Amino acid sequence: MSIAGMITDMAKEGKLASRELRNLDRAKKDAALHLMAERLLEREEDILRENAKDLSQAKASGLSEAMIDRLTLNKKVLQEMSQGLQEVKALPDPVGEITGMWKRPNGLLVGRVRIPLGLIGFIYESRPNVTIDAAGLCFKSGNAVILKGGSEAIHSNMVLAGLLEEALREAGLPPKAVQLVPTTDREAVGILLGLEDYLDIIIPRGGEGLIRFVTSHSRVPVLKHFKGVCHVYVDEFADLGMAEDVCFNAKVQRPGVCNAMETMLVHEKIAPRFIPAMCDRFTHAGVEIRGCPRTLEFLPEAKPATKEDWPAEFLELILAVKVVSSMEEALDHIEEYGSKHTETIITNDYARAQRFLSQVDSSVVLVNASTRFNDGNQLGLGAEIGINTSKLHAFGPMGLTELTATKFIVYGHGQIRS
Repeated sequence: MSIAGMITDMAKEGKLASRELRNLDRAKKDAALHLMAERLLEREEDILRENAKDLSQAKASGLSEAMIDRLTLNKKVLQEMSQGLQEVKALPDPVGEITGMWKRPNGLLVGRVRIPLGLIGFIYESRPNVTIDAAGLCFKSGNAVILKGGSEAIHSNMVLAGLLEEALREAGLPPKAVQLVPTTDREAVGILLGLEDYLDIIIPRGGEGLIRFVTSHSRVPVLKHFKGVCHVYVDEFADLGMAEDVCFNAKVQRPGVCNAMETMLVHEKIAPRFIPAMCDRFTHAGVEIRGCPRTLEFLPEAKPATKEDWPAEFLELILAVKVVSSMEEALDHIEEYGSKHTETIITNDYARAQRFLSQVDSSVVLVNASTRFNDGNQLGLGAEIGINTSKLHAFGPMGLTELTATKFIVYGHGQIRS
Protein backbone atom coordinates (compact mmCIF):
# COMPACT_ATOMS: atom_id res chain seq x y z
CA MET A 1 0.00 0.00 0.00
CA SER A 2 1.18 3.55 -0.73
CA ILE A 3 2.03 5.96 2.08
CA ALA A 4 -0.98 8.08 1.11
CA GLY A 5 -3.29 5.06 1.27
CA MET A 6 -1.86 3.96 4.62
CA ILE A 7 -2.25 7.36 6.26
CA THR A 8 -5.73 7.90 4.82
CA ASP A 9 -6.79 4.55 6.26
CA MET A 10 -5.32 5.57 9.62
CA ALA A 11 -7.35 8.77 9.49
CA LYS A 12 -10.55 6.89 8.71
CA GLU A 13 -9.96 4.52 11.62
CA GLY A 14 -9.03 7.42 13.89
CA LYS A 15 -12.22 9.25 12.98
CA LEU A 16 -14.31 6.19 13.85
CA ALA A 17 -12.45 5.82 17.16
CA SER A 18 -13.07 9.50 17.97
CA ARG A 19 -16.83 8.88 17.74
CA GLU A 20 -16.57 6.19 20.41
CA LEU A 21 -14.37 8.36 22.64
CA ARG A 22 -16.78 11.27 22.37
CA ASN A 23 -19.14 9.84 25.00
CA LEU A 24 -16.74 7.62 26.95
CA ASP A 25 -17.20 7.94 30.70
CA ARG A 26 -14.35 9.00 32.94
CA ALA A 27 -13.98 5.66 34.71
CA LYS A 28 -13.14 3.86 31.46
CA LYS A 29 -10.70 6.57 30.43
CA ASP A 30 -8.93 6.48 33.77
CA ALA A 31 -8.69 2.69 33.78
CA ALA A 32 -7.01 2.79 30.36
CA LEU A 33 -4.61 5.53 31.47
CA HIS A 34 -3.66 3.44 34.50
CA LEU A 35 -2.89 0.49 32.22
CA MET A 36 -0.76 2.71 29.98
CA ALA A 37 1.23 3.93 33.00
CA GLU A 38 1.82 0.35 34.19
CA ARG A 39 2.89 -0.87 30.75
CA LEU A 40 5.52 1.88 30.53
CA LEU A 41 7.28 0.53 33.61
CA GLU A 42 6.80 -3.11 32.71
CA ARG A 43 8.29 -2.61 29.24
CA GLU A 44 11.31 -0.62 30.46
CA GLU A 45 13.87 -3.01 28.98
CA ASP A 46 12.22 -3.02 25.54
CA ILE A 47 11.83 0.75 25.50
CA LEU A 48 15.42 1.50 26.48
CA ARG A 49 16.72 -1.01 23.93
CA GLU A 50 14.81 0.74 21.13
CA ASN A 51 15.83 4.17 22.43
CA ALA A 52 19.48 3.08 22.32
CA LYS A 53 19.08 2.45 18.58
CA ASP A 54 17.83 6.02 18.11
CA LEU A 55 20.64 7.47 20.23
CA SER A 56 23.26 5.54 18.26
CA GLN A 57 21.91 6.84 14.96
CA ALA A 58 21.59 10.38 16.36
CA LYS A 59 25.25 10.46 17.41
CA ALA A 60 26.37 9.01 14.08
CA SER A 61 24.35 11.69 12.29
CA GLY A 62 25.99 14.47 14.31
CA LEU A 63 22.86 15.72 16.07
CA SER A 64 23.52 18.48 18.62
CA GLU A 65 23.84 17.76 22.32
CA ALA A 66 20.55 19.59 22.90
CA MET A 67 18.78 17.29 20.42
CA ILE A 68 20.34 14.18 21.93
CA ASP A 69 19.27 15.36 25.40
CA ARG A 70 15.69 15.62 24.17
CA LEU A 71 15.90 12.17 22.59
CA THR A 72 17.32 10.32 25.60
CA LEU A 73 15.17 8.01 27.71
CA ASN A 74 16.29 6.36 30.95
CA LYS A 75 14.69 4.75 33.98
CA LYS A 76 14.05 8.10 35.65
CA VAL A 77 12.44 9.58 32.54
CA LEU A 78 10.21 6.51 32.13
CA GLN A 79 9.08 6.83 35.74
CA GLU A 80 8.27 10.49 35.13
CA MET A 81 6.33 9.57 31.97
CA SER A 82 4.36 6.95 33.90
CA GLN A 83 3.69 9.42 36.71
CA GLY A 84 2.57 11.97 34.15
CA LEU A 85 -0.12 9.57 32.92
CA GLN A 86 -1.24 8.96 36.50
CA GLU A 87 -1.47 12.72 37.04
CA VAL A 88 -3.59 13.11 33.90
CA LYS A 89 -5.78 10.29 35.18
CA ALA A 90 -6.32 12.21 38.44
CA LEU A 91 -7.33 15.44 36.69
CA PRO A 92 -11.01 16.34 36.23
CA ASP A 93 -12.49 15.28 32.90
CA PRO A 94 -13.46 18.46 31.04
CA VAL A 95 -15.76 16.68 28.57
CA GLY A 96 -19.42 17.32 29.34
CA GLU A 97 -18.75 20.29 31.61
CA ILE A 98 -21.50 22.92 31.36
CA THR A 99 -19.71 26.26 31.10
CA GLY A 100 -22.83 28.41 31.21
CA MET A 101 -26.63 28.28 31.10
CA TRP A 102 -29.12 31.09 30.61
CA LYS A 103 -32.80 31.56 29.81
CA ARG A 104 -34.06 33.61 26.87
CA PRO A 105 -37.25 35.73 26.99
CA ASN A 106 -39.02 33.16 24.82
CA GLY A 107 -38.35 30.43 27.37
CA LEU A 108 -35.46 28.73 25.57
CA LEU A 109 -32.79 27.46 27.95
CA VAL A 110 -29.41 27.97 26.27
CA GLY A 111 -26.13 26.53 27.48
CA ARG A 112 -22.60 25.64 26.43
CA VAL A 113 -20.96 22.27 27.04
CA ARG A 114 -17.36 21.11 26.57
CA ILE A 115 -16.75 18.60 23.79
CA PRO A 116 -13.63 16.93 22.35
CA LEU A 117 -12.00 18.48 19.29
CA GLY A 118 -12.25 15.14 17.46
CA LEU A 119 -9.29 13.66 15.58
CA ILE A 120 -5.99 15.44 16.22
CA GLY A 121 -2.90 15.23 14.02
CA PHE A 122 0.17 15.75 16.20
CA ILE A 123 3.52 16.34 14.46
CA TYR A 124 6.61 16.59 16.65
CA GLU A 125 10.38 16.23 16.82
CA SER A 126 12.93 14.44 18.98
CA ARG A 127 11.33 13.88 22.36
CA PRO A 128 9.81 10.40 22.62
CA ASN A 129 8.30 11.28 26.00
CA VAL A 130 6.01 13.62 24.04
CA THR A 131 4.44 10.51 22.47
CA ILE A 132 3.12 9.53 25.90
CA ASP A 133 2.16 13.06 26.99
CA ALA A 134 0.23 13.73 23.79
CA ALA A 135 -1.52 10.36 23.75
CA GLY A 136 -2.58 10.65 27.40
CA LEU A 137 -3.91 14.17 27.08
CA CYS A 138 -5.75 13.54 23.83
CA PHE A 139 -7.31 10.36 25.15
CA LYS A 140 -8.42 11.84 28.50
CA SER A 141 -10.03 14.80 26.69
CA GLY A 142 -11.95 12.41 24.43
CA ASN A 143 -9.87 12.92 21.30
CA ALA A 144 -8.33 10.35 18.98
CA VAL A 145 -4.82 11.21 17.78
CA ILE A 146 -2.49 10.37 14.91
CA LEU A 147 1.12 10.89 15.99
CA LYS A 148 3.90 11.73 13.54
CA GLY A 149 7.22 11.79 15.36
CA GLY A 150 10.61 12.69 13.96
CA SER A 151 12.75 10.15 12.15
CA GLU A 152 15.41 10.46 14.87
CA ALA A 153 13.02 8.85 17.42
CA ILE A 154 11.29 6.25 15.24
CA HIS A 155 12.37 3.17 17.22
CA SER A 156 11.42 4.73 20.58
CA ASN A 157 8.10 5.99 19.28
CA MET A 158 7.16 2.67 17.69
CA VAL A 159 7.60 0.71 20.90
CA LEU A 160 5.77 3.37 22.93
CA ALA A 161 2.84 3.51 20.50
CA GLY A 162 2.68 -0.26 20.53
CA LEU A 163 2.26 -0.47 24.29
CA LEU A 164 -0.40 2.27 24.20
CA GLU A 165 -2.36 0.28 21.63
CA GLU A 166 -2.02 -2.84 23.80
CA ALA A 167 -3.36 -0.98 26.84
CA LEU A 168 -6.36 0.35 24.90
CA ARG A 169 -7.18 -3.10 23.56
CA GLU A 170 -6.87 -4.61 27.04
CA ALA A 171 -9.22 -1.93 28.38
CA GLY A 172 -11.81 -2.88 25.75
CA LEU A 173 -11.44 0.42 23.90
CA PRO A 174 -10.68 1.16 20.24
CA PRO A 175 -6.91 0.68 19.79
CA LYS A 176 -6.96 3.09 16.85
CA ALA A 177 -7.70 5.95 19.25
CA VAL A 178 -3.90 6.37 19.39
CA GLN A 179 -1.92 5.72 16.21
CA LEU A 180 1.65 6.43 15.16
CA VAL A 181 2.63 6.96 11.52
CA PRO A 182 5.12 4.08 11.11
CA THR A 183 7.43 5.65 8.54
CA THR A 184 10.25 8.19 8.43
CA ASP A 185 9.36 9.23 4.88
CA ARG A 186 8.89 13.01 4.75
CA GLU A 187 6.01 12.55 2.34
CA ALA A 188 3.91 11.41 5.30
CA VAL A 189 3.73 14.89 6.82
CA GLY A 190 2.41 16.45 3.63
CA ILE A 191 -0.25 13.77 3.32
CA LEU A 192 -1.35 14.27 6.92
CA LEU A 193 -1.64 18.03 6.39
CA GLY A 194 -4.06 17.50 3.51
CA LEU A 195 -6.60 15.31 5.32
CA GLU A 196 -9.12 18.04 6.04
CA ASP A 197 -12.03 15.62 5.66
CA TYR A 198 -10.83 13.57 8.63
CA LEU A 199 -8.58 15.66 10.88
CA ASP A 200 -10.09 18.40 13.03
CA ILE A 201 -6.84 20.10 14.01
CA ILE A 202 -3.06 19.83 13.57
CA ILE A 203 -0.73 20.54 16.48
CA PRO A 204 2.98 20.82 15.56
CA ARG A 205 5.65 20.75 18.26
CA GLY A 206 9.31 21.22 17.46
CA GLY A 207 11.67 23.70 15.83
CA GLU A 208 10.60 26.87 14.08
CA GLY A 209 11.30 25.36 10.65
CA LEU A 210 8.90 22.46 11.23
CA ILE A 211 6.14 24.70 12.53
CA ARG A 212 6.44 27.19 9.67
CA PHE A 213 6.33 24.31 7.17
CA VAL A 214 3.19 22.89 8.80
CA THR A 215 1.51 26.30 8.95
CA SER A 216 2.31 27.05 5.30
CA HIS A 217 1.18 23.70 3.89
CA SER A 218 -1.71 22.56 6.07
CA ARG A 219 -5.31 22.50 4.87
CA VAL A 220 -6.29 21.60 8.43
CA PRO A 221 -6.46 24.31 11.16
CA VAL A 222 -3.12 24.60 13.01
CA LEU A 223 -2.29 25.50 16.61
CA LYS A 224 1.21 26.90 16.36
CA HIS A 225 4.20 27.82 18.49
CA PHE A 226 7.08 29.15 16.41
CA LYS A 227 9.78 29.65 19.03
CA GLY A 228 10.52 30.70 22.57
CA VAL A 229 12.48 33.94 22.80
CA CYS A 230 12.06 34.36 26.55
CA HIS A 231 13.19 37.42 28.52
CA VAL A 232 13.97 38.17 32.14
CA TYR A 233 13.88 41.87 33.02
CA VAL A 234 15.86 42.73 36.18
CA ASP A 235 14.23 45.92 37.40
CA GLU A 236 15.89 48.72 39.36
CA PHE A 237 13.89 47.62 42.42
CA ALA A 238 14.96 43.97 42.19
CA ASP A 239 16.35 41.89 45.01
CA LEU A 240 19.71 41.16 43.35
CA GLY A 241 20.26 37.85 45.14
CA MET A 242 16.88 36.64 43.98
CA ALA A 243 17.56 37.98 40.49
CA GLU A 244 20.81 35.99 40.28
CA ASP A 245 19.12 32.75 41.27
CA VAL A 246 16.15 33.21 38.94
CA CYS A 247 18.26 34.23 35.94
CA PHE A 248 20.71 31.39 36.50
CA ASN A 249 17.91 28.84 36.67
CA ALA A 250 16.12 30.31 33.64
CA LYS A 251 19.25 29.98 31.47
CA VAL A 252 21.29 27.09 32.83
CA GLN A 253 18.95 24.47 34.28
CA ARG A 254 17.96 23.21 30.82
CA PRO A 255 19.09 25.54 28.03
CA GLY A 256 17.75 23.45 25.13
CA VAL A 257 14.05 23.98 25.83
CA CYS A 258 11.60 26.63 24.66
CA ASN A 259 11.03 28.20 28.10
CA ALA A 260 14.72 28.87 28.80
CA MET A 261 15.76 32.53 29.01
CA GLU A 262 17.43 33.79 25.84
CA THR A 263 17.77 37.52 26.65
CA MET A 264 18.41 39.20 30.00
CA LEU A 265 17.42 42.86 30.30
CA VAL A 266 18.98 44.84 33.16
CA HIS A 267 18.00 48.30 34.39
CA GLU A 268 20.92 50.73 34.17
CA LYS A 269 20.65 51.72 37.86
CA ILE A 270 21.58 48.25 39.08
CA ALA A 271 23.67 47.11 36.09
CA PRO A 272 27.09 48.06 37.59
CA ARG A 273 26.41 45.87 40.64
CA PHE A 274 24.43 43.09 39.01
CA ILE A 275 26.04 42.32 35.66
CA PRO A 276 29.63 41.51 36.77
CA ALA A 277 28.56 39.11 39.52
CA MET A 278 25.77 37.54 37.48
CA CYS A 279 27.88 37.04 34.39
CA ASP A 280 30.77 35.65 36.41
CA ARG A 281 28.37 32.99 37.64
CA PHE A 282 27.17 32.39 34.08
CA THR A 283 30.73 32.12 32.75
CA HIS A 284 31.63 29.49 35.33
CA ALA A 285 28.62 27.49 34.09
CA GLY A 286 29.85 27.69 30.50
CA VAL A 287 27.45 30.39 29.28
CA GLU A 288 28.63 32.58 26.40
CA ILE A 289 27.56 36.20 26.93
CA ARG A 290 26.69 38.43 23.99
CA GLY A 291 26.25 41.95 25.28
CA CYS A 292 25.12 45.37 24.10
CA PRO A 293 27.71 48.19 24.18
CA ARG A 294 26.69 49.21 27.71
CA THR A 295 26.97 45.59 28.91
CA LEU A 296 30.52 45.47 27.51
CA GLU A 297 31.45 48.43 29.75
CA PHE A 298 30.93 46.15 32.75
CA LEU A 299 31.98 42.95 31.01
CA PRO A 300 34.66 43.72 28.38
CA GLU A 301 35.43 40.04 27.84
CA ALA A 302 31.89 39.36 26.52
CA LYS A 303 31.17 39.11 22.81
CA PRO A 304 29.43 42.13 21.22
CA ALA A 305 25.79 41.34 20.50
CA THR A 306 24.63 41.66 16.89
CA LYS A 307 21.15 42.55 15.66
CA GLU A 308 20.59 38.84 14.95
CA ASP A 309 21.05 37.97 18.64
CA TRP A 310 18.00 39.83 19.96
CA PRO A 311 15.32 37.72 18.19
CA ALA A 312 17.38 34.51 18.49
CA GLU A 313 16.27 31.31 20.19
CA PHE A 314 19.70 29.90 21.01
CA LEU A 315 18.58 26.69 22.75
CA GLU A 316 22.09 26.36 24.18
CA LEU A 317 24.38 28.07 26.69
CA ILE A 318 24.38 31.43 24.92
CA LEU A 319 22.74 34.51 26.43
CA ALA A 320 22.06 37.98 25.01
CA VAL A 321 22.34 40.75 27.63
CA LYS A 322 21.10 44.32 27.27
CA VAL A 323 21.19 47.28 29.65
CA VAL A 324 18.01 49.36 29.45
CA SER A 325 17.48 52.90 30.69
CA SER A 326 13.91 52.33 31.87
CA MET A 327 11.12 49.84 32.25
CA GLU A 328 9.57 51.36 29.12
CA GLU A 329 12.65 50.39 27.12
CA ALA A 330 12.45 46.84 28.48
CA LEU A 331 8.77 46.61 27.50
CA ASP A 332 9.54 47.98 24.03
CA HIS A 333 12.36 45.47 23.56
CA ILE A 334 10.13 42.55 24.54
CA GLU A 335 7.37 43.81 22.24
CA GLU A 336 9.77 44.02 19.31
CA TYR A 337 11.79 40.84 19.78
CA GLY A 338 9.66 38.54 21.92
CA SER A 339 7.78 35.53 20.58
CA LYS A 340 4.73 35.74 22.90
CA HIS A 341 6.08 32.82 24.90
CA THR A 342 7.35 33.67 28.41
CA GLU A 343 8.62 36.82 30.15
CA THR A 344 9.63 37.52 33.76
CA ILE A 345 10.18 40.67 35.78
CA ILE A 346 12.33 40.65 38.92
CA THR A 347 11.18 43.51 41.15
CA ASN A 348 9.98 44.32 44.67
CA ASP A 349 7.80 47.16 43.37
CA TYR A 350 4.17 46.02 43.26
CA ALA A 351 2.96 48.66 40.82
CA ARG A 352 5.73 47.87 38.34
CA ALA A 353 5.05 44.15 38.66
CA GLN A 354 1.36 44.70 37.92
CA ARG A 355 2.18 46.92 34.96
CA PHE A 356 4.50 44.27 33.54
CA LEU A 357 1.79 41.62 33.93
CA SER A 358 -0.78 43.75 32.12
CA GLN A 359 1.39 45.16 29.32
CA VAL A 360 3.46 42.16 28.25
CA ASP A 361 1.66 40.22 25.53
CA SER A 362 2.98 36.70 26.13
CA SER A 363 1.33 33.39 26.97
CA VAL A 364 2.84 33.30 30.48
CA VAL A 365 4.08 36.38 32.33
CA LEU A 366 5.77 35.95 35.72
CA VAL A 367 6.88 38.07 38.65
CA ASN A 368 9.99 36.98 40.58
CA ALA A 369 10.03 33.45 39.14
CA SER A 370 11.93 31.56 36.46
CA THR A 371 10.70 31.37 32.87
CA ARG A 372 11.10 27.59 33.23
CA PHE A 373 7.68 27.49 34.92
CA ASN A 374 5.88 27.91 31.59
CA ASP A 375 5.03 24.23 31.53
CA GLY A 376 1.68 22.51 31.84
CA ASN A 377 2.79 20.26 34.67
CA GLN A 378 4.38 23.11 36.64
CA LEU A 379 1.23 25.23 36.25
CA GLY A 380 -1.05 22.46 37.47
CA LEU A 381 -2.46 21.27 34.14
CA GLY A 382 -0.82 17.84 34.30
CA ALA A 383 1.13 16.99 31.16
CA GLU A 384 0.87 19.41 28.23
CA ILE A 385 0.62 18.80 24.53
CA GLY A 386 2.45 22.02 23.72
CA ILE A 387 2.54 25.78 24.26
CA ASN A 388 0.39 27.76 21.87
CA THR A 389 1.60 31.30 21.13
CA SER A 390 -1.00 32.11 18.45
CA LYS A 391 -3.97 32.80 20.80
CA LEU A 392 -6.38 30.67 18.74
CA HIS A 393 -8.06 28.85 20.29
CA ALA A 394 -5.89 28.70 23.40
CA PHE A 395 -2.90 30.74 24.64
CA GLY A 396 -0.05 29.16 26.54
CA PRO A 397 0.36 25.58 27.77
CA MET A 398 -2.33 23.28 26.42
CA GLY A 399 -3.69 20.77 28.87
CA LEU A 400 -6.99 18.90 28.94
CA THR A 401 -9.34 21.87 28.83
CA GLU A 402 -7.45 23.39 25.90
CA LEU A 403 -8.03 20.17 23.93
CA THR A 404 -11.77 20.75 24.03
CA ALA A 405 -14.15 23.19 22.38
CA THR A 406 -17.68 24.14 23.40
CA LYS A 407 -20.96 23.67 21.62
CA PHE A 408 -24.32 25.24 22.32
CA ILE A 409 -27.14 23.13 23.72
CA VAL A 410 -30.71 24.43 23.74
CA TYR A 411 -33.77 23.15 25.64
CA GLY A 412 -37.17 24.22 24.37
CA HIS A 413 -40.83 23.30 24.79
CA GLY A 414 -42.20 23.82 21.30
CA GLN A 415 -40.88 27.31 20.52
CA ILE A 416 -40.90 28.40 16.89
CA ARG A 417 -39.23 31.48 15.45
CA SER A 418 -41.52 34.22 14.18
